[in-house]
Amino acid sequence: MIRAAERVFIDTGAFVALAERRDPDHDRACAAWESMTRSRARLCTSVLVVAETFPFIDRRGSREAALRWRASLSTGPTIEMLDCTASHIERAWSWLDRREFHKLGIVDACSFVLMQERKLRVAFAFDSHFAIAGFRYVHD
Repeated sequence: MIRAAERVFIDTGAFVALAERRDPDHDRACAAWESMTRSRARLCTSVLVVAETFPFIDRRGSREAALRWRASLSTGPTIEMLDCTASHIERAWSWLDRREFHKLGIVDACSFVLMQERKLRVAFAFDSHFAIAGFRYVHD
């Protein structure tokens, strides 16, 4: 459950689940989105997540779906875009060295660095890496 005005980091998997009706997490993503909207959650993501999401939707769904998703970033609820610097990427590499993060990607590792830096505790995500890293999910 999301508290009023709680800050939430949105991951690629959540954006994809919202955009793709065939995604196995689509219904859960829509319910979580409604919950966040009702609680007026303060949403954020990173430039790396956006850069990862667009081609994912483009390849998995269609160019039209990817363009609709991109348009929703400026027409929907405000989503703060967090910059990812070379310093963030350098710090992210240490996450990939940890045995419990099998198949962790650099975008998620950078997300963890950004979340820790900004004291974000909640992720709108569907992959287990966020829980292993100690973050709480919106949909739990």
